[in-house]
Amino acid sequence: MENSVEEPILDYGKVYTYADYLQWRFKERIEIIKGKVFKMSPAPARLHQKVSSKLSRVFLNVFHKSTCEVYVAPFDVRLIDKRKKSVKDEDIITVFQPDICVVCDPKKLDKKGCLGAPDFIIEILSPGNSKKEMKYKYELYEENGVKEYWIVDYREKVIWRYVLKDNIYIGLKPLIEEEIATSSIFPDLSFLVGEIFED
Repeated sequence: MENSVEEPILDYGKVYTYADYLQWRFKERIEIIKGKVFKMSPAPARLHQKVSSKLSRVFLNVFHKSTCEVYVAPFDVRLIDKRKKSVKDEDIITVFQPDICVVCDPKKLDKKGCLGAPDFIIEILSPGNSKKEMKYKYELYEENGVKEYWIVDYREKVIWRYVLKDNIYIGLKPLIEEEIATSSIFPDLSFLVGEIFED
């Protein structure tokens, strides 16, 4: 008889922590944003994976000799409540897995992933996650000091870019296929948008 692990029953009115997250055994991946649980989309669509692979290659080529490091999902990022003096698992109420992130401060990296905000994050929209990426994560990344945030939509073939200035995101011109995407904080990171959307 096959050993089956029962999925925990979640109380969506409860505030959950990273300590809870470490105990769970879900079939789908889970993220916690400010104590609230969000189930991630089922296995990403083929085009999502293809765009992610192409972006990862671009990033790895740019950063391979850099002190900054590139990580691709699944990779846990935990954000700290700055009001807390200690950093215990039960005090962390936000843990998420960005599609791609760049971390330049080695002190933020540990065996579990990244503790603190990455410098740069890319999220790729999938059916069912648009609200989370466009609203909840946008607000989360802004208030936690992620310096640059890109949202990639492979269905519309567009990249939305946001750069942190005085703790507020400034939206830059959205980029379409025939344009060059260049990072504001990493100018060497530059590529033709259409190349990542070629199928």
